[in-house]
Formats: sequence, structure tokens, C-alpha cells
Amino acid sequence: MVTIALDPTPFHHDHGLLEFPDVAARLGYDAMQLTPHVDFTPFFRHPKADDALVAALKKRAADAGVRIPAILPVHRISWPDEPQRIAAVRNFLRVIELAVELGVPVINTEFSGRPERSEDSEDAFYRSMETILPRIEQEGLRLNVDPHPDDFVEDGLEAWRVLRGLNSASVGFVYVASHTFHYGDRATSLIPELGDRLGAVYAADTFDHTRSHGLRYISNPPGNTARVHQHLRIGDGDVDWTELFAVLSTTGYLDRDDALIVSNVFAEDEAADQVSRFQLERLRSLIGSARA
Repeated sequence: MVTIALDPTPFHHDHGLLEFPDVAARLGYDAMQLTPHVDFTPFFRHPKADDALVAALKKRAADAGVRIPAILPVHRISWPDEPQRIAAVRNFLRVIELAVELGVPVINTEFSGRPERSEDSEDAFYRSMETILPRIEQEGLRLNVDPHPDDFVEDGLEAWRVLRGLNSASVGFVYVASHTFHYGDRATSLIPELGDRLGAVYAADTFDHTRSHGLRYISNPPGNTARVHQHLRIGDGDVDWTELFAVLSTTGYLDRDDALIVSNVFAEDEAADQVSRFQLERLRSLIGSARA
């Protein structure tokens, strides 16, 4: 049974952390993925949750009938400079403790290195994993990683090679649809290559920045290294959703008990309720059509 989870980021501005389960339930979701939040796991900083807050969040989720199948922290675990990397490892170990306390089986994250220092960043990632991965395996958790635009590795296949190099069944890949064109637009070849190491799929649309021979977006000064992508609602961009869900079906992902699809539209906060309901309905339709 596929779990469709809400990413509550669009609601951070209007709701407190403990309200997120009620928000998800009101919008029709029975699951949500915890994403970076100032009261729980802020971007790049030490987690701020204590035992009391974790217990309160567990109770609010249980009362709302909303599961938390995954947590998404973002820390500089691949940072090429050692002080930031060491701090990120310390932060990540605390995230693992929080996941265990919450009963969350999956941690989804990003490499968080630097593309202009890719070799140093890859080395930093492997050094961080020497500490983080044994704890992940010890606790029986699953760690999935997304090669985010502007990271030391952006191409999907090359990122999979980096993850495969860890030689651990506890490590998988997050396929983020809105990063499709930075991955190399290779869903039909990459997802079969990942096999059962595909750990999560994020559902938001984006435009293909490579169109018009690379001139779809023009930013100044010419030659700058800015990366552009969107997190639009399904159908508002260039992602081939029929193709994506067909390959998710043929590879067996949609039949897995642990399959996780996260709706993470960030472009329409003003209509977050409407968009979140639309996403849930559209994802159910895509899953049904792919299976049929």
C-alpha cells in the first residue's frame, strides 16, 4: 500500500509544529513527512526538540490519526570544510535519536556539499558516513539521499554511484520529481537501476531548464552558477507524470508496503489547502492509472 504523505512546509508560516497533524488530517492525508522546522530540526543547525516536545508531537499525530513515516533533516554532511562537517554529523546523530523516539523508520536527506569542490565534498560525505551509517544500521533505520540542485553531485546516475559505494542496504535514493531535469531527465533508466533502493518519491512539478538550447531561463551575469527549479502542483510544469508512474509501477515500487510518495508543492502557499487536496486526488489517480 503506497503511503501518500504531506510535506507541511507551506503551512509553517501560519501554523505551529504541533498543529501539523491536524492540518494534514483536515486536508485528507493520513501521513506527513516532517521537514526542517525551527522548533524541531532547523536547516543546518542543531535540532531543537526535547523529550517533552517529541512526546507532544507523537500524541497530536496519534490523536489526529496521522502517521509520520519519514523525517527530512538538511545538514552539511558533505561540506568540504571540516568545522561545518563535524557540526553536521553531531546534528545528524541527534536527528537519529529523534527519529527513534518518534518511531519514524525513514530519514530522507540531501548531500549538502558544494559543486565547485565536488571531490572534497564527496570525500567529506564518506567521512561523515563512517560515523552516521553505523548508527543508522544499529537502529534499523533507512537513510535516503536526494542529489539536490547545487550539490556536489546533481546527476541522478552519478549520485546513485556515490550511494552504492557505501555498500549498505540501509541507504537508498530519494527521487524528487521537481529535480528531474537536473538529474538528467532519466527516470526510465535510473529508477530501474535503483531497484529496491528507491526509498521515496517527492511529487511536485517543474519546468525543463534545459529547453531552448539552455536559454529557457536567462540570469545575469552570463555564466553564473545559479540553479533554477520549481515545486509546482502536478501538471503545471514539464515532468512526464504518466511516464514516471508507469516506471514506478513496472519496477514494483507501487506494490511495496514501504512505498512513500510525498506531496511537496512550495510555489503556492497562498492556496496551500486547495493545492494540497488537488495533489492528493491527482496522486491517487496517477497510482490507479499506472496500476491499471
